[in-house]
Amino acid sequence: MICRSSVTAAAFAFVLALILAGCHKDEKAGVPEIFRVKFETSQGDFIVEATRAWAPRGVDRFYELLRMRYFNENRFYRVVAGFIAQFGVHKDYDVHDRWRKYFILDDPPKEKNLRGTLAFAQSDANTRATEIFINLGDNAGLDAQGFAPFAKVVEGMGVVDKLYSGYGEMMPEGKFIDPNRVENGTNAYLEPHFPKLDYIKRTVLLN
Repeated sequence: MICRSSVTAAAFAFVLALILAGCHKDEKAGVPEIFRVKFETSQGDFIVEATRAWAPRGVDRFYELLRMRYFNENRFYRVVAGFIAQFGVHKDYDVHDRWRKYFILDDPPKEKNLRGTLAFAQSDANTRATEIFINLGDNAGLDAQGFAPFAKVVEGMGVVDKLYSGYGEMMPEGKFIDPNRVENGTNAYLEPHFPKLDYIKRTVLLN
């Protein structure tokens, strides 16, 4: 299973209450139906194409984060060869701490988690926020779990395949990267302890 960080029950209940009260606004205004974004990384560049018809809420959040340059200097902190490459933890803890609680409602999955597609990580229903993974293989097991792809890599998948995977899966399955410290330390934890991690230098909206 691919989980984003856990949050307190109180925080989840608070945000869910806002959603149910109608205070969680649709973010679609001004979002193109299809757009491309270039990821400039420490391994080279790759291009992602997002399609609102696949998962409108997911694409709207993705676009919003791109507009605020949220992913700049993000580490690919969970790279498991043949499985996924995950990012979406802001370089600054205070920013990440705010946004990781700003959930979006689930999108009914329309596409399969095929190699090169992107989907949001989640820990339960309606818990997608900022953390995203790229499928490094065809992950049929994720389809049944409700992960909804919203975009795909259209150029540079070879760059994605080169992202450093030497630290492997996170704890407890792995033995190096502590997911709790990732969430609570962000780059202040990742940079000094895991210097080989590849990272996003910046993202550029192409259209």
